[in-house]
Parts: sequence; structure tokens; C-alpha cells
Amino acid sequence: MRRMGCFVCLLFASIILSAAAAAGQSHDQNLTLQETLPSISASNIIRFPEPSFILRNGGLPLFDSYGLLEPPRYSDSSNKPQIKRVKRTTIDPSMVGYIDNAVVHSEIRIRFDAALDDQTPDRAEFFYAKCGCYAFLQGSAYDPKTPGPGSSVPKDVNFQQLYFRGEYAPFPSQHFSLTLQLPIRWLQPQGTPQPFPSTGGVGDVMVGLKVAVLATPRTDLTLQFNSYMPTGDAGVGLGTHHYSVEPSVLYYQRLSEPLAIEGEFGATHPLGSSSGVPTSSPNGFAGDVLFYGAGPSYRFINDEKFSLSGVAEVVGWNVRGGFVTGRAPGNPGSTAGVNIVNMKVGPRISFKEHNSLYVGYGIALTSQNWYREIFRIEYRYAF
Repeated sequence: MRRMGCFVCLLFASIILSAAAAAGQSHDQNLTLQETLPSISASNIIRFPEPSFILRNGGLPLFDSYGLLEPPRYSDSSNKPQIKRVKRTTIDPSMVGYIDNAVVHSEIRIRFDAALDDQTPDRAEFFYAKCGCYAFLQGSAYDPKTPGPGSSVPKDVNFQQLYFRGEYAPFPSQHFSLTLQLPIRWLQPQGTPQPFPSTGGVGDVMVGLKVAVLATPRTDLTLQFNSYMPTGDAGVGLGTHHYSVEPSVLYYQRLSEPLAIEGEFGATHPLGSSSGVPTSSPNGFAGDVLFYGAGPSYRFINDEKFSLSGVAEVVGWNVRGGFVTGRAPGNPGSTAGVNIVNMKVGPRISFKEHNSLYVGYGIALTSQNWYREIFRIEYRYAF
């Protein structure tokens, strides 16, 4: 009986100790799991970008649609892969200096031109209004209302123009933009006696609209519509004395990583005109002017913060109508059918993501021209 009682006591004690040991082991396991697995929160979750990259051997991202990727970097304090994307300049891709930019975005552009030997400044009233010398003639060429400058025909005119242009794309899609251009012009007429004094002031203001018909990383096709207002003083050669409109098509195509080509085609159409010669002529002095251009560019340096490109452009005009004052103003000739072609060359550099600078030189390839030589400096800041 005594042995039976001891056996029962030992059995009861074993049950209690087993239960305690099991509880302790469960508690230790819970502590181990809590120490091993930290609490999960939003900050612990690693979010990776959408898989828009191409993998090379080894599983590391080589490049994506936005540019080259560096290999993931691992620090001692974290196992999170840190991918650094190589940035490209915002000002890209347009490199041309004379052809209008087909890329629709927001930017500020400051351009300075210095041109030599414009021998026909009133041709089709494209640069400035009909020569003032017609007010001093006799016979059928006499025109007391001629709006242009000068008491005689200038031998030629040297001029400089400073353009302030702003382009604003109001929506993130950037499918269209609005433009405003304010020109300041200086003239130095040549000849003895001087036909009119050297002068300077505000020229004809331009407002415009650009609409991107096609916009991809490699191709841009854009419709542009500009209108010019006669804000310049035509009496001193600062304007044309009439409104005009200028529709055009702009094109950009990247052929390879360093090579691109850009082009334009359009027309300037006057909405008014001075009287032709004679004043009873059904045709006005102003005329339509078609223009076109093509320019390849090649990037010799294409770094994250700096790029250097060489640009060559051929730009041409076909004058469709109007008159031009010759050396004998009493016998002006029609300028319809005249073709003018220029060659423009220069480098463009882009730096610090938003900035671009172009320096170029142009020369006339045809005997008929707007000027014999032109020098251009242009600065762009893109948003």
C-alpha cells in the first residue's frame, strides 16, 4: 500500500514537471522566433521598379528604357539593392541651331545673330518693308505711302538681332506648347550718302503654337503655326508693316545613339502688303516665301552631365511672289521664283541637365541671298 502511494506521487510529480518543461520550451521557441523574425512593416518591404530592363548573364540589370543602369550596390547596413539610374540631360535631344526644334517642351531661348551684306532687304517684304525711296521718285514708281526706310537705295545692310523666346507646354503630356518671341534689331545701312541713319529697337513680335502629332523617344513629328505682328517701326527698318502667318512641319529622328537628323518645311504668308510697282499693279510688294531645311547632328561626347555635338544644316527659301528694289529703284523687278540656299555649321554643347549652348556660322551658297554671312549664338534652358 505504501509502495502504491509513492508510485502515485512520483507519477503526479512527473506530469507537473513535464508540463512545466513543455511550457518553458514553448516560451523559448517563441522568443527565438521573435528574435529571428523582426516585425514586418511598410518600411521593411523592398519595392522594386517595374521590370522594364533587360538582364545580362549573372542576372544584373544592364539597361532600361530611361538609360544605362549601374550594377546594384550593397552596403554593410542593409541588404537592399540600390540601383542608380544614369541621368540624361533634359535639354536633349534637338541639336540644330537654325531649323526649328521639333521637340515640344517648356524652354527659354535667347538667340543673337550678326549678319553681313543684305543687298535686298525689302525683297518680298520678308525682312523689312518696301524701300522708302519710292516716295522720292517720279512717274509710275512714285509711292508716297511706302512704309519702309531710306531716301535712297542702300548698297547693303548689316544687321544684328537679339531674340527672346519662351515656349510653355502646359500639361505633363506635353503634346502642345505656346510660344512668344520678342526680337530686338539693329541696322547699319551702307552707302554714300547713307540712305538712313543706323538704328535699333523692337522688331515684329511673334506668337505661336506647336502640336506634336507623333512623339516617341526616337521620333518627333510636330505641326507649328506662328503669326507675326507689325510691332516694329517699319519707317526705320525694324518691321514689315503687315501681319503674316507661318505654318510649318518639324521633324526629328534619332538614327542611332550618337546620330540624329532634323528637318522643317513651311511657308510665310503675308496678310497685307505695300503697293506693288506701279502702285496700280494688282500684285503687292510682299509675297509668299517657302522655306525648308535639313540638318544631321553627331554626338562626339555623350556624358551624364555634358554632351558635345557637331551640327551641319542646309536651309533654303523659295520666293513665290512680290517685288524687290534693285540698284535702280525706278525699275524694280519681280522676285518670284528666286531660290536662296544657305549652309550652316557649328557645335552644340549640353550641360547640367537643363542647359544648351550653340555657336554657328552660315554662308550663302547662291548668288541671291538674304545676307552673305551670318554668325549665331544661342542659349536654351529647358524645364
